Amino acid sequence: MVSVKKVYLDNAATTPVDSRVLKAMLPYFENNFGNASSLHQFGLDARVAVDRAQKKIADFFACSKAEIYFTSGATESNNLAIWGLIQRLRLDQPGFQPHLIVSSIEHDAVLESVRALAARGLAEVSYVPVTARGVVKVEKLVAAVKANTVLVSVMYVNNEIGTIQPIEKIGATIAKLNRKRPQKIYFHTDATQALNYCDCRVSHLGVDLLSFSGHKIYGPKGIGGLYLKSGVVLEPLFFGGHQQNNIRPGTYNVSGIVGLATAIDLIGASNRQRENQRIEKLRDRLIATVQREISGVVLNGDLVKRSPNNANFVFRGVEGESLVLLLSERGIAVSTGSACSSGSLEPSHVLAALGLAPELAHGSLRVSLGRFNRQTDIDYFVTELTRAVKRLRKMSPL
Repeated sequence: MVSVKKVYLDNAATTPVDSRVLKAMLPYFENNFGNASSLHQFGLDARVAVDRAQKKIADFFACSKAEIYFTSGATESNNLAIWGLIQRLRLDQPGFQPHLIVSSIEHDAVLESVRALAARGLAEVSYVPVTARGVVKVEKLVAAVKANTVLVSVMYVNNEIGTIQPIEKIGATIAKLNRKRPQKIYFHTDATQALNYCDCRVSHLGVDLLSFSGHKIYGPKGIGGLYLKSGVVLEPLFFGGHQQNNIRPGTYNVSGIVGLATAIDLIGASNRQRENQRIEKLRDRLIATVQREISGVVLNGDLVKRSPNNANFVFRGVEGESLVLLLSERGIAVSTGSACSSGSLEPSHVLAALGLAPELAHGSLRVSLGRFNRQTDIDYFVTELTRAVKRLRKMSPL
């Protein structure tokens, strides 16, 4: 069997665990294995590790340590933020029917949460469209606000096309609206794809709730967090222990929490601007070369208001899943969109929101670079991509 080069370009789906993160985690699988809620020394040692991790994460977001809650990941954080807030408001105001606003390109962890609320008659939902470049227009969002609007949820960086949303502007706009409203509008953002590349200081963004996950930032899977602004009260989704102010009970995942904090600490400790420029340079060369070497290719999303690691293409006359499989045979990992929806035969709702026809959306390819990619990876990828597209077009009846 002929060996092939291994190139991982699916960092938006998940990232490898950084060796420094793994090193920090290992002691909490072995010697420091105590339950952080126990009163003996083993438990106290674990609790100290959790507290230190919480402080590191709070420093990154420029918030109070008490405003950071640990979850199993961003999916849970999104559900807790949305369901927890709506259920709390309904309990506090019997008979009140809350209204939510979300963008049309949210991750399914947000979209399915609000759809479930609407299906049960627990909330009314409005979906704000995006431009053809995949950016939310703030004026469209404002136009959707009603007297009973209680929550706006707009993701910071889109997981498929990488567009960066105007979160700071939305936060400032909501704050201005709240000055004249008896019913406060809370602002939530799913910042899962943003931590590596964007300013995530919560006061700068003007958010009340912010979701994030470990495995997108070179940390472990199964751990994430929710920033919950002081004074915002949620109804818990889980019941049992009394950890984390009863908002998210359950035994602390100490090793995961340590890994999450280490991964976040590494973002803050590095020269993020220089690393972003390095990745963006690779990304721009990739885009330019693909557009030069392959005909009938369209770049999806805004090139300027975009995460530096993301490129999302449509190849006319090519089916995206077939392209992914051919590239995989050559050792290259890319995707057709969100990994969470890879089992679906439906075209991407994000690309549909941009106005792409279904037949075009089926020919999409998401390339997401990361910390460990180098120019040789890009050169190899473009060579193999060009071959794969030519092969599939010869086979296609389109």
